Amino acid sequence: MGSLFEELEAREAAARVRVGELEAEVAELSGRLELAREGLERLRIARETVAEVLAEMNPEVPVVAVDAGQSPAGEPVASAYAGAERQVIGVLTVPNWQPGMMSDVLPSVYRDIVEVVADAPGPVRAKQIVPRIGLPAETGKIEGTRSKLKRLVERGWLDEDAPGMFTPARRRAAAASNSP
Repeated sequence: MGSLFEELEAREAAARVRVGELEAEVAELSGRLELAREGLERLRIARETVAEVLAEMNPEVPVVAVDAGQSPAGEPVASAYAGAERQVIGVLTVPNWQPGMMSDVLPSVYRDIVEVVADAPGPVRAKQIVPRIGLPAETGKIEGTRSKLKRLVERGWLDEDAPGMFTPARRRAAAASNSP
């Protein structure tokens, strides 16, 4: 049986190892916390920037300048920016088609999709469009493109004659052929 001092030295060594392990965990958690704080700050700045841009675009909508978690009266609220800024969700990137409107008003990926459909000899599927717009033929890219195609149908840019089969919008083609 070892002496009392040997036992204490062994326990001290074990405690030193445990302290080292815990310090390493704290250092790793501190790094993760700092990254999370940076992400939070970027999101806050992005939200404030979007609110400013929207206020400039639509001057009749007031910009709400409130500290996070407090209403102007000082009561806690679910979101410090409840109100005008929350209209950001309604931004329309794909406008509804109107007579005389050309595809150049669309975001580039939507414009590419409309051009591929227009150049096709017949109805096309999303999986046929994906490689033609420069994307890999992966399930995620095909589904994303299908979603964009459906949005273009909803907004009058394309038609979906049969499920998953997309063609240029007949309404648009008829309006173009009727113009002088």
